[in-house]
Amino acid sequence: MLGISASLAATSGAATLPKKGEPPLTGQTQRSGGPIDPDQAKLQFDIADLAMEVLPETQKIKSLARLIFTAKAPIDKLVIDLDRNLGPSAIAIDGQRLPASAYANPDGRLTIKLPRTYATGEKLIATIAYGGTPHVAVNAPWDDGMVWSKTKDGRPWIASTSEGYGCDILWPCLDFPTGEPGKVALHITVPKGLKAPANGVFKGMDTEIDGRTTWNWEINHPNTYAIALNIAPYEVIEGSYKSRFGNSIPMFYWYLPGEEAQAKALFAEFAPTLDFYEANVGPYPFGDEKVGVVETPHLGMEHQTINAYGNAYKKAPEGFDWLFQHEFGHEWFGNQVTAANWDDYWLHEGYEQYMQPAYGLWREGFARYATMMDKQRNQILNYVPIVRDREVTEEEVYELAKGGPGQDIYNKGSWMLHTLRWLIGDKDFWDVTRLEVYGRTDPKPGNFAPRYGSTREYQGFIDKVTGKDYAWFFDVYLRRAALPELVEARSGDKLTLLWITPDNLPFPMPIEVMIGDKLVKVAMPDGTATIDAPAEVRVVVDPFARVLKRSKAVEDYQAGQRKG
Repeated sequence: MLGISASLAATSGAATLPKKGEPPLTGQTQRSGGPIDPDQAKLQFDIADLAMEVLPETQKIKSLARLIFTAKAPIDKLVIDLDRNLGPSAIAIDGQRLPASAYANPDGRLTIKLPRTYATGEKLIATIAYGGTPHVAVNAPWDDGMVWSKTKDGRPWIASTSEGYGCDILWPCLDFPTGEPGKVALHITVPKGLKAPANGVFKGMDTEIDGRTTWNWEINHPNTYAIALNIAPYEVIEGSYKSRFGNSIPMFYWYLPGEEAQAKALFAEFAPTLDFYEANVGPYPFGDEKVGVVETPHLGMEHQTINAYGNAYKKAPEGFDWLFQHEFGHEWFGNQVTAANWDDYWLHEGYEQYMQPAYGLWREGFARYATMMDKQRNQILNYVPIVRDREVTEEEVYELAKGGPGQDIYNKGSWMLHTLRWLIGDKDFWDVTRLEVYGRTDPKPGNFAPRYGSTREYQGFIDKVTGKDYAWFFDVYLRRAALPELVEARSGDKLTLLWITPDNLPFPMPIEVMIGDKLVKVAMPDGTATIDAPAEVRVVVDPFARVLKRSKAVEDYQAGQRKG
C-alpha cells in the first residue's frame, strides 16, 4: 500500500446483517454526475491506492485509501464523494493526521480542510480510513451496491455494482465521468478459500497466517464506476489471443465450480468476438492488461477488464451470448472512450446496442442483422430527446420517472447509427467510429490512450470525415423526441414524398424506393421530392428499412402491449 499506516485502519463490529436497500443512501450519494462541484474541478486525480478487506460474515468492509491529487488551481479544502455510511474514521494529509474537526461528511460529500493552501501544480496525498456496512443493492445492476450471495454449496459469492449511484458507494472518489484517476492499485483481502479477480493486471497474492489472502491488481485510467468487487471460490480458464495487430492478449474467465463445460463454451466466444471488434472498430484498448470476465450474482456490467457476466449461459437464436458481447463491447464504447457528460451516454449504449446486430451481420449476414434491428425498433419510445445539451446526472438519463430517455439511448441510438451507416457509407462510418473511440483513424497498440468524448465532438468527426454538415441529422434524431414522418402520396404516374419533422426542422434525408423491380435512391434536399412511378407498378418506400422514421404500426403495437 505504498507506505500507508496500518494505524488508520477502520474496525468493524458485530451487527445485524443489512437487508436489500440498507443502509439508506442520501440524495447526494444517489446522484452521479451533473454539474461538477467547483472545488472538485480544481483537482487532477492522479492515483488511487485502495486496500479493502471484505467480511462476508458481517457483510462489512474495512478499507484504506491513499489518494494522490494535483491542484489545478489553489485549494485550501479537499472535496471527495464518499457514502456517509462508510465514515471516514480517520484522515491524514501528506502523512499528517488531521483532527476530527478538520473534516465532515454529513451527506456523502466529504469535505476536508487542508492544513495549508496548495498552489497550482502541487501534489497532495490524502490517506483515508473508512469502512462499515456498504449499501446492499435491491436489484443489481439496475440499482447499485453490494450483492451478498451464496454458491450452491453455501460459500460466499459477492459482487458490487456502481454505475447508477456512482463510485462513492464503495470508495472515496470524484463521482462524475471525467473524474477518472490516472492509475488505481487494488488490494482486496478475502477469507481463506476465496478469490478476488479485479481490474487490470494481477500483481500477486499475499497470504496471511490465518489463510486470508490479499489479491493485488493495478489498472490504468479506469472508468469511475469500473472498480468492482468480485469474490467467490472461483475457478479460472485462461488463454492468449493473437491479435490481427500483432500483439498477444491474455484472456481469463472466472466461473463458479461445477460449470466447467458451460464456462468453456462461453470462453470459446472470446476470440471471435474480439476479432469482430478489432476488425471493425480497432485494437482492443487494454491489450497490455487483459480480457477479463467474471461470473456474478447479478446480470452484468462493463467493469473495465473484468466484465461482470450473469446471464446463466442462456442460448439465443443469434448464436452468441448477447450479455457477454454487450458488456465486452463497452471496453471500446464506455471504457476506452468515456462520455464526458451523462447527457452523451448514447455514445456508450447506443453504439454498443448497435454492435449486437452488426456482429450478427458479421457472423451470418443480412437476415440476422435485419431480425435483430427489427426487435430493437419495436422498443423505441420517443418520449423525450436523447440529448439535452446540458450537464445531467445518471438518473436524469436512465430513469423515465426523472425525465430521462431511458432505453432510447440504447435502441433509438442504435437505429440512428444504422441510418447513419447507410447515409454516409461503411468506410466513413467506421472511420468516424475510430475517431470517436481512439481520437484517430489509424489506431495501433501503443498509439492511443483512453479519452473522453461528446456528442458535439462526434458531429465534428462526421463533418471532418464526410466533408458535409450533418447537424440536421442530429438535431432531429438526438435533440427532438418525435421521429421524422415520411408522407407518401401517389397521383397518376407520380409519387410525392414529404418529410414532416418536429418544429419543422430541415431534414434532407434521401430515401430508397422500389418501383417494380427497380431500386431508386431519391434525393430530398428540401425535404420533399416527386418522382415517376407508373400507376400500374407496385411501389415500396424504404424497402430495406434503412431510415429511422415514424411507424404507425409500431405505435399501435406498443399501445397494445401496454394494455395487455
